[in-house]
Amino acid sequence: MTTDKTEDQAETITATDVQDVPEKPKGFEAQLCEYLVEQGRIKEEDLQRGVRLHHESFGGSLVPLLVRLGLASERDVALSLHELMDLPLMNDKSMPETVTTETEFPLRFMRESQFVPIDESDDTLSVVMVYPFDEFLIKAINMAAHKKIDIKIGMPSDVENAIEKYFGGGKSAMGQIVEGLSHDGDEEEDVEHLKDLASEAPVIRLVNMVMQRAVESRASDIHIEPFENRLKVRYRVDGVLHEVESPPARSTSAVISRIKIMAKLNIAERRLPQDGRIMLRVQGKELDLRVSTVPTSYGESVVMRILDRESIVFDFHQLGFRENTLDPFMKVLEMPHGILLVTGPTGSGKTTTLYTALQKLNTEDRKIITVEDPVEYQLTGINQIQAKSSIGLDFSSALRAIVRQDPDIIMIGEMRDLETARIAIQSALTGHLVLSTIHTNSAAGGITRLIDMGVEDYLLTSTINGLLAQRLTRRLDKSSMEKYPVMPEMVEELKLHEISDDKEFHFYRPQPSETNPTGYGGRLSILECLTMTEDIRRLVMKGATAGELQRQAQAEGMLTMYQDGLLKCLAGDTSFEEVIRVSHE
Repeated sequence: MTTDKTEDQAETITATDVQDVPEKPKGFEAQLCEYLVEQGRIKEEDLQRGVRLHHESFGGSLVPLLVRLGLASERDVALSLHELMDLPLMNDKSMPETVTTETEFPLRFMRESQFVPIDESDDTLSVVMVYPFDEFLIKAINMAAHKKIDIKIGMPSDVENAIEKYFGGGKSAMGQIVEGLSHDGDEEEDVEHLKDLASEAPVIRLVNMVMQRAVESRASDIHIEPFENRLKVRYRVDGVLHEVESPPARSTSAVISRIKIMAKLNIAERRLPQDGRIMLRVQGKELDLRVSTVPTSYGESVVMRILDRESIVFDFHQLGFRENTLDPFMKVLEMPHGILLVTGPTGSGKTTTLYTALQKLNTEDRKIITVEDPVEYQLTGINQIQAKSSIGLDFSSALRAIVRQDPDIIMIGEMRDLETARIAIQSALTGHLVLSTIHTNSAAGGITRLIDMGVEDYLLTSTINGLLAQRLTRRLDKSSMEKYPVMPEMVEELKLHEISDDKEFHFYRPQPSETNPTGYGGRLSILECLTMTEDIRRLVMKGATAGELQRQAQAEGMLTMYQDGLLKCLAGDTSFEEVIRVSHE
């Protein structure tokens, strides 16, 4: 996208001189806002709120106001501009290490206008702009450069970092905030001093930036970990931890105290673990952050789990269920009584699967009660109980009370002990459908785990209807993935002919791009569903191992998680490397 004007002609430049830049920015802004709503990147009511505030303000552009108010995210706006205007999208990683441009712009002008030149040749100046529909800015750059302008799109934070890196003091946005921090080197500050530190504007901005960047990165967890000479910040994105820019070690006490104040925790208590929650709005999203602190050698380690209520989709197909798993699972779910267990390690999506099942079962003629720790998402029409062991309300005591509430369906967050398992079994025997989770590596392992806990085998065989085991793999970005043939030797080794009727087999691999550096976007489950048949019941009564139960279930048609993962590889949902990473085969 280029424009070529002399200084005399610059005043008469029009939008047609710059390809894809509309004549009236306001008109294009309306189109951009409409596109953001269509793509689900901003709510209609949030847009209307922004429009009202825009009219009440002193003018200017609407879209930057939406971003400043947190009604729209930087990333969503940049991505929408990229898609609408067909301009390259730049980020921190794709920016050059250094720039050498002859055309000079005042530092203040670049910061206020949110653009940065990144390359220059004899006849072209390449600039990264946050809002490439700003016709007046394009005219100004054209007047100064007297060259063709090659426009690219960048997010405000990336452009700000680039300006500081190339033309400022070389500090990032976080680095600039850190300059205003008070010195903090003593770990034994009194409570009042900690409150003062946590209330300083730079600390508040620092913590807000850490949270905002996590949301921009689609992170599910924020890990803040103090060490002897540094404070490490890591985001878990699509199940994988990535280290990001961190505040200096001297800010450790202030940053952690600020988070504890936001979560309403006791900032004076640094010897015991604490749990809390933060409700806030970031980048146009209503977020619920679950905060956990534990004492370590060099301070308190903080983990914040980000629950985005708007992004969760309670749909079996979206979660990764295929017919080979969904059909037997739904048959178990439709049984009037008994126990359905979902197994897997922490963070494998068990609770989301159970919530989706509850949404399916939630009808006017059924009373559903859950006891959870914590209650992750509020479900309309379902009675949800938050377990509080500190006051004696644990799973077993809550479960005893629940049974007297005359429910049809009971969901227990986790079967942690024998007492909880016994009450759940008693509930199933008295005509209730019980859903719960348990930590095992396979579906068959759930049965042997309960027997190891002390549950009698005859009670298990008469109450358990089925077990679902699952893991989460990263989902391939369909717009950039690459297809490749599976070698014949690999086809034989993976036994693909046993699970697919295809004559030619192809897998897919991620292709990183400027808009998606990993080539993945989101996650999906790989699953196996074991239903309790008469043959499996007989094996349980004989004291069979998990391996023997697994082989019998496979003989009866069950696909393992590994096989389900291979089918998703063939369908282009995930990569073979991801299936190997998360499965135990």
